[in-house]
Parts: sequence; structure tokens; C-alpha cells
Amino acid sequence: MDNLRMHGDPPYRVVVAHGGPGAAGGVAPLARELGRKRGVLEPYQTEKTVSGQIEELREIVENYSISPVILLGHSWGAWLVFLFAAEHSDLVDRIVLISSGPFEQHHASGILNTRLNRLDAKEKARAEELMSLLNNAELKDRVLLSEFRELLAKTDHFDLLEDAKRVEVNIDAEIYKSVWTEASEMRLSGELLENGRKVRCRVLAVHGDYDPHPAEGVEIPLSRVLENFTFRLLERCGHMPWMERHAREKFYRIVEEELEKR
Repeated sequence: MDNLRMHGDPPYRVVVAHGGPGAAGGVAPLARELGRKRGVLEPYQTEKTVSGQIEELREIVENYSISPVILLGHSWGAWLVFLFAAEHSDLVDRIVLISSGPFEQHHASGILNTRLNRLDAKEKARAEELMSLLNNAELKDRVLLSEFRELLAKTDHFDLLEDAKRVEVNIDAEIYKSVWTEASEMRLSGELLENGRKVRCRVLAVHGDYDPHPAEGVEIPLSRVLENFTFRLLERCGHMPWMERHAREKFYRIVEEELEKR
């Protein structure tokens, strides 16, 4: 399949969902590493609606894995597996939310300022210019989008390994704009968090203390709505824990422990 990578040997009981939305391939190093010990699926979400991505993930889980599966999601992917677990509890054993976006709007309001304050004056001016240009271009200019992502790399990570720069990410701006517009509305209305009341499986959230997406925006709301929830904070760690020099080892230890639990 064009929208699926397989790592390790079958049976496939672990699925790793990428962020973005529309940043296919971003979790490839994580999926490969976890695939050293087990079968791991790395789906590329290609649909342009939230429900479409949930349905696309369902088809992959039902056709290529042995359910119930363990779902790991990074960034937007954390929201995706959260919503998937709410809708398809029979297919899910547990979920791991990695560097999730905050689940309530008031926790999200400071993310942009946090990012901009981590840039020097020239970079900050360029970031603001790029945001304006990208809005006008409806996020279809890949060159501008790539430059903007490079600036975010300076703001979102604490001490990234050099290997992170060589990860191939297939950015689809249309998926980003369409899905993120819908998903952010779900957060604003409260629908996103409310879905947590339908999640019956065990949930682990892992978050870096340097991630501009505030940890309390994940821990506090989810503690209110989930029955079986654990939160782990990683020190000196940004938005991609598996690529962070200081946190990588602890991150993998936490994830491996979770995957080995029965």
C-alpha cells in the first residue's frame, strides 16, 4: 500500500501515527526502532477530514494488524488515536499520546508566543512574515512551508540529534489546512476532550518539558475525563522525544515498558 509502511516481523500489533496533520514519515525513526522487537505499522494518513482519517486508520488496523492494537500517536497523531479509541474501542488495547497538542483552547493560547520568544529578532520577523504569506497562499507553497518548519525546529526542540535533519517528511499542505481547521474547531467547542469519556482503554501520555505545547494542557484535562490515565514528563525534551539527545533513552524505556505490559 502507498499509505502504509511495515516495520519488523508480523504479527503487527503496534501502530504509530504521524503528526502534522499531513506530515507523513515524521515518525519513521520511532516506528523503525520499535520494529526491532515487534511488528509495527506506520500508516500515512491521506484523508482530508478528521472522520476520513479515523476511517482510514480503521481499515489499516482491520486489514493489516491483529487487534486489539496498541496505538501510538505523535502530535496531531495523538489526537487521532485518542479519537480512534473513542470510536473503535473494540479494536484498541491501549494508546500512547506522544507530545500531544493541548486538549482545551485556553491551554493553547500561549503556544505561538512561546515559539516566537525562542527566536532572535530577525528570525521572529521572518516567522511572522511567513505566517502571513502562508495564510494568503492557503498553505500550498511547499518552499515557504519548509522554511517555516525549519524555524519551528529552532523553537520546538531542546537538543535534537543530527539524525533528525535527515528524516524525510512528505508534507501535504492541503491535508494540514483541511484537517487542522476541523480539529481545532473540535478543541474549541469541547468536542475533542468530551470524546475522552468514551475511551475505555489504558492511556499513557509522554511529554517534553520544553515542548511549546504545554504539558498541563494534556495532563490536567485528560485526568478529568479518562478512567485509566498515566502522564510522564521528560526533562530537557522538546516535541520529538525519540530524537532528543537528553531524553531519548528515557523515552524509549517508558515506551518499551508500556508495550511489554499485559
